[in-house]
Amino acid sequence: MEPILVIMAAGMGSRYGGNKQLDKITEQGDIIMDFSLYDAYQAGFRRVCFIIKHDFEDVFKEHIKNGAGRKYEVYYAFQEVSDLPEGFSLPEGRTKPWGTGQAVLSARNIIDAPFAVINADDYYGKEGFKKIYEFLTTKADASHNCMVGFEVEKTLSENGTVSRGICQAKDGMLTDIVEHLKVGREPDGTVTDTKEDGSKEVISPDSPVSMNLWGFGLEYMEVLKAGFVKALEKIMAENPVKGEYYIQTPINQQIADGSATYEVLTSSDKWFGVTYKEDKPEVVAKFASLKADGTYPMDLWK
Repeated sequence: MEPILVIMAAGMGSRYGGNKQLDKITEQGDIIMDFSLYDAYQAGFRRVCFIIKHDFEDVFKEHIKNGAGRKYEVYYAFQEVSDLPEGFSLPEGRTKPWGTGQAVLSARNIIDAPFAVINADDYYGKEGFKKIYEFLTTKADASHNCMVGFEVEKTLSENGTVSRGICQAKDGMLTDIVEHLKVGREPDGTVTDTKEDGSKEVISPDSPVSMNLWGFGLEYMEVLKAGFVKALEKIMAENPVKGEYYIQTPINQQIADGSATYEVLTSSDKWFGVTYKEDKPEVVAKFASLKADGTYPMDLWK
């Protein structure tokens, strides 16, 4: 089967202050996700599954129908807080879904081929999609997956700190991902992560980070299912109201036990997005420039 692109679009953007997935950032009415869809289509993807919430289903589907839906075979999955494995029940006070790992699992009845996973609200550039499509069509299998890494200093916001998964690699293979929750640029240009006690850890500016651009063989869905059960056992015991199951949790476990390898594909493109509302004017200007210089057509889906 042809690879499928899976787009996680259920988050509401708490720091941004609204549903940034549907926030228009060009005069033509494009949202950030449209540029990823365009780049992925140019790279070879023809099928896409959106993971969304029912509370903005109608407006989301209308946007896709009038744009990327004219080119792609489109599927929808819904991330629900009540979607739990047998033996688990929703804890009192829990209102938010269970994280990126559960988001991908929401599409378990749709994904039937090697698949790529991205965030709806990140701009990745063209290079990563070309590399990941080639990987999925030539290399992906039960024990060999991939990620696209971006240089951390190319993924920062000028308006506040961001969460980033710093990657360690050896011989082109991922060895670990460590979450850093408050990564930013100091006045002198140094990249740091601020710890809970206020201390700061200096991070090399070219350190590769995961921006949730992953490529998996179909078999990874079973790994995610088993990992969710393990994660829930811990979450229910330690933090049932806010604990999350990250997509990289079973990845780290697979690396540790040697059951799978993860090839690190590098991208020289600059990431950008709207983590904060203050980021939007710069993002609007960047996309206007990318259309003006011909990188993208004025009408992406003509």
